[in-house]
Amino acid sequence: MTQADVDEVMAIERASFAYPWSPRFFMQEFQVECARSILAETEGKIVGYILFWLLPEVVDIHNLAVCGEYRRRGIGRLLLQQVIVEALRHSSSRVTLEVRKSNLAAQKLYDSAGFVATGIRKGYYSEDGEDAVAMTLALASLAQS
Repeated sequence: MTQADVDEVMAIERASFAYPWSPRFFMQEFQVECARSILAETEGKIVGYILFWLLPEVVDIHNLAVCGEYRRRGIGRLLLQQVIVEALRHSSSRVTLEVRKSNLAAQKLYDSAGFVATGIRKGYYSEDGEDAVAMTLALASLAQS
């Protein structure tokens, strides 16, 4: 993702989340050395994205969204799989994320990819105080296959 992509990404972000990140927040991610992103595009149009941090030993997913008209077509799963591939390439031991407790569709996607709930983060989302479900994918078994 580059600065030129932020407007398209923001359209998806605003349509996907009740409390979307700001354009400024996305721009700040460009300054973080460990921050990475992957875009999903079709016919030159951005239809999804995933943002993550590539840290020593762990990849932490921060944001994943797919344009409404392209949901349920496997784009989110492909973005998630690309992050897992990156994690394996960098010999990470696990991939982690937090997801809104109310976001059952996302939890189902993560569960189907092998993530397991590891705890609840009380009041994690500052905008409304909603809890987050912490989820982790251990990569040791994937690295051996």
